[in-house]
Amino acid sequence: MVPVSASDDWFFPSRTAGLQRLREFLPHAGRAYAQRRNHDLGSASCVSRLSPWLRHRLVTETEVISAVLGHHSPEASEKFLQEVLWRSYWKGWLELRPGIWAEYRQGVDAALHRLATEEGLRRDWEAACLGKTGIDGFDHWAQELAATGWLHNHARMWFASIWIFTLRLPWELGADFFLRHLLDGDPASNTLSWRWVGGLQTAGKTYLARADNIAAHTGGRFHPVGLAREARALPGRPHPAPRPLPPSPSFDPALPTALLLTEEDLSPGFLFDRGPRPLATALVARSEGLSPLAVSPAVPAFKLAALAETAGRWADRLGPQRTAGQDMGAVAVADWAAHAGAVQVVTAYVPVGPVADWLAEAEPVLAARGIRLVRVLRAEDARMWPHATHGFFRFWEMVKP
Repeated sequence: MVPVSASDDWFFPSRTAGLQRLREFLPHAGRAYAQRRNHDLGSASCVSRLSPWLRHRLVTETEVISAVLGHHSPEASEKFLQEVLWRSYWKGWLELRPGIWAEYRQGVDAALHRLATEEGLRRDWEAACLGKTGIDGFDHWAQELAATGWLHNHARMWFASIWIFTLRLPWELGADFFLRHLLDGDPASNTLSWRWVGGLQTAGKTYLARADNIAAHTGGRFHPVGLAREARALPGRPHPAPRPLPPSPSFDPALPTALLLTEEDLSPGFLFDRGPRPLATALVARSEGLSPLAVSPAVPAFKLAALAETAGRWADRLGPQRTAGQDMGAVAVADWAAHAGAVQVVTAYVPVGPVADWLAEAEPVLAARGIRLVRVLRAEDARMWPHATHGFFRFWEMVKP
């Protein structure tokens, strides 16, 4: 097995580190990326590894796209730009169909119940999570994910396919395993990508991991045997009809305001462009909401450090700060905002996931105290997300830069 080592220096949770990674990658974002993006060659892989910063918007998609187009033509950089916008597409798709997230969470609970009652399933699940299945490549990726908090995108696809079709484990537990360990773990991208591999996202379309493809695209590092020879689509219900995108309400910046700075958007400049001067700011991370199981310590550590770094950069605009931990429930949020003297709580729009679930609980409690919750949608999200009604390439034609 290829050795796995921790790589904390790969993903330092600061905007400066993300921008530095972007600068280093820019020369490779054109035809070199298009030709080599599917090759998982370890440290030599031609991918950006920008995803942890993009996931938390320490660096935004708009900034990345602008920087890439400053170095490459749209034609040369198309594959990389598409990769960036897949993240926007998944977010928009799930935002228009939030019930899929609730359905996934129910599936995780049901699968965990099975683990408690089916000894063989629990044994196989534990072996998969620990990287002790005996499947070359798969075991390495399980251990690499646990050690580094990151996997190459093609490795994620191989891993998910082997999990579902070779090991025949519940896909929800695989998606949960990823969310518990990925530094870039995103409810939309993760949930919908696993559904795509299993044939639930695009009806009947699955992804089958093949030994020859793995060997060819890993530089011969891995030669798995015994992989499934077919990938029959998992049973599932038809997609719900997309809902309208919730409107982004206006707000009066002169009103007494408290700010929620969440892990979902750590580039708050667009909020301050609207003029609010917060009386107080709460820094919100909800890693415990990612899974019913224990989350890798690296995940909350990254989120909290990124929040603290962002708060430091914007300290003169935030007022007194409070970190909103697991103990800050709906009543505590309302108490905090009322104590600050706020009549409105403003935050960047939070897409479907644990933080949005937390806000949904807090909103009526705030309202009962006469405090309005205002979710401000970025202009680029408002432009793109409504187009996530069908497949990605229709979306791409509507939003491509």
